[in-house]
Amino acid sequence: MSDLTTLLEVGGPVAVLGGGAAYARAKHPAAYWSTIGLPVSTVRLLSSYGSVMEACGLTVAPSRLRVLAMKAMTQREVRPVPPRRGIIRPTLTGLKLRLRLAPGQEPADIAASAERLRHAWGVHSAYVTTVKPGVVELRLVGYDVLRRVRMPRKAAGGFLTVPVALREDATPFIRDYRTIPHQLTLGATLSGKSMYLRHLIAGLARQPVALVGIDCKRGVELAPFAPRLSALATDPDQAAELLPTLVKEMEDRYDLIRARQGIAPDTPDEEITSDIWGLPEDERPVPVVLFVDEVAELFLVATKKDEERRDEMVTQLIRLAQLGRAAGIYLEVCGQRFGAELGKGATMLRAQLTGRVCHRVNDEASAKMALGDIAPEAVHAACSIAPERPGLAVAGDTSGGWSRIRTPYLSLGDAAETCQESAHMVPDLAVLKPFRPDVPVRPVESAAPVVLPHPVID
Repeated sequence: MSDLTTLLEVGGPVAVLGGGAAYARAKHPAAYWSTIGLPVSTVRLLSSYGSVMEACGLTVAPSRLRVLAMKAMTQREVRPVPPRRGIIRPTLTGLKLRLRLAPGQEPADIAASAERLRHAWGVHSAYVTTVKPGVVELRLVGYDVLRRVRMPRKAAGGFLTVPVALREDATPFIRDYRTIPHQLTLGATLSGKSMYLRHLIAGLARQPVALVGIDCKRGVELAPFAPRLSALATDPDQAAELLPTLVKEMEDRYDLIRARQGIAPDTPDEEITSDIWGLPEDERPVPVVLFVDEVAELFLVATKKDEERRDEMVTQLIRLAQLGRAAGIYLEVCGQRFGAELGKGATMLRAQLTGRVCHRVNDEASAKMALGDIAPEAVHAACSIAPERPGLAVAGDTSGGWSRIRTPYLSLGDAAETCQESAHMVPDLAVLKPFRPDVPVRPVESAAPVVLPHPVID
């Protein structure tokens, strides 16, 4: 009986702790990492750093001076030298440490062994970035941060920047229109593309920019944000009228820039500019962000007349993509399907869209159209996105880099409420007033009186 009591006294708490740890790891991975995962991984890294580096082939032969010193001072065997390790810095999602590369090593050597390092130290993933020549930062992520997305508190966006998603290395994915002016976003139905678009509009709604929408699905995607939109076209006919207006606005802005360049010869060089950002603040026109949802609808034709209209609209879109950046006009082109078979101008338009975000798509051709020309290895990653993870996408740009991202959940009501609250920030652009969407006035609910009135009886 005493043995059973002892077993219950010792084994009971152990079982409870083990079950609690398993539950926390499955349901609350961030709490599990902070309490258990972080100390365990730190001990593993410190105790096995040298042997793991040697097993991964990341060591080099010691210098002759080191060999002579070791032989003179000790009788120990001289072992290969791993990269010198810096201070381990814990984070809410993993660990960070800097490595000083040994002579003859390059960052690609560490990156090639990242998968083996994560298995050796029991973490979810490992990423390598170059800090400066000879120094790399090894970022270890303790759990799958894309399973339940929580944006970092420090992911505050600035002017024309929106933190819209979370990368798989636990850093925020920020949409910066000054750096990447135009972007192509693809995604099938229920892939999370609309959620991505909501975050962009909600993030820009609080900034002094003009938001213009083309939604050929009768406005079902962009109409809820009408209080904050400066213009909205809900079918190809309206888009055919709106696009020339934007092209004319772009040309007027170029005339303004050119007039500024023709100033007196004694003007300082810093006042001479080639885009609107070099203009004085009181003369600078407001930036314009154009959202095109279901871009394929602009390419589809049924009659000869529609074909002429399609060619005009595609030409105007290409002109905006080629010349709009300097005029402060940025494009966000979205769609379910995008391929060369859409017609003339599709490939040329895609070439001007620097940023690429590909959610789950229904065919490999769309993934290749989005990512194949910048990062062929990212096409397979985009095609392997599971339907059970809406919002997961592969983001890349023309520099060749790519990463997996996931957008946090944002309800349509919350995004629409943000646009309603920031409706007073709609800029005054005379050329876009004819296209301003009608915003229904909300009825004002009168408060019920505290004291009910009683009829007066004579």
